[in-house]
Amino acid sequence: MKNSKFLNNIICSDALELLSQIENDSIDVVLTDPPYFLDKLDNNWDYDEVSNQNNQQVVTSLPAGMKFDREQGRKFYTWYLKISEEIFRVLKPGGFFFSFSSPRLYHRMASAIDDAGFEIRDSFMWLYTQNQAKAMGVDHFINKMNADEKDKEEIKEKLSGWKTPQIKSCFEPIAMAQKPTSQTYLNNMLKYEVGLFNTNVRIGDDNMYPANVFTVESINELIDKTFLLPKPTKKEKGEYNDHKTVKPLAICEYLIKLSVFSKNAVVLDPFVGSGTTAMAAKKLGKNYIGIDVNEKYVKISEKRLREIDEKPDLFITVMDIEKREKRSFQEQLQIA
Repeated sequence: MKNSKFLNNIICSDALELLSQIENDSIDVVLTDPPYFLDKLDNNWDYDEVSNQNNQQVVTSLPAGMKFDREQGRKFYTWYLKISEEIFRVLKPGGFFFSFSSPRLYHRMASAIDDAGFEIRDSFMWLYTQNQAKAMGVDHFINKMNADEKDKEEIKEKLSGWKTPQIKSCFEPIAMAQKPTSQTYLNNMLKYEVGLFNTNVRIGDDNMYPANVFTVESINELIDKTFLLPKPTKKEKGEYNDHKTVKPLAICEYLIKLSVFSKNAVVLDPFVGSGTTAMAAKKLGKNYIGIDVNEKYVKISEKRLREIDEKPDLFITVMDIEKREKRSFQEQLQIA
């Protein structure tokens, strides 16, 4: 089997170095959450530096991701174009590439994927309500102005509530790209077993047709009815898992269910982090290859993957539990 030494393993390596060792046309789906290249979060980011930085000094030590710098997008594009070209090479014809991003740099990511030869087929939106407000007030600048205190207070009052243009971000975009098919979709599917979407997959409380918007938290009746995916349990992440951006298992499962057909399919994540993509593939009976440059995260991924076999109940979703309880209640009514 192709890539046998990498199959169903998490490899500690630089993504570009490891991708170069993966065989051509051998991967069904790539699903990944790459570094976003916001402040201190590029491909060389250091976990301890980002986590332990002093955020008390205003402006000079902003939390990672709040600093605006036009070079971030340019650097991200240049780096991700190389990544996307390697992913293009390793994917089978018709293979899918799902890539998370921040709203601000999504256009750079999508352009890199497009320029690597992919067809941008759609954009998914992960909708949520909880996130850090990133806007910053200007009182500290006013305090440093060469003006008397009365004038400063008048300016503060006049600009009360006016902050830097960074409102609370409540969604993550996900590029959905496809390597061009060989001949027709049908011919490609018969030859490579990839290239079509499984529209038998359902979403929302009312089992709706799959959509490019989803959420894993209850928002209101209409959104829950149409876009809700199974809610992550409290134990799903793992108490030992201190990764900053752990993706809900249900989201990765949803995207894999939509796009993976072959029983022997391989799902690749070149920035696997704490392993959610690999876990979703394993839960669904698919092969996976995970890559991460951080040895700490590799160990966390391996532990979470072991727990799927050792503690499967940890990864039963809240929705699964609710359905099981509802089914049990209905069975009791029938017996009565």
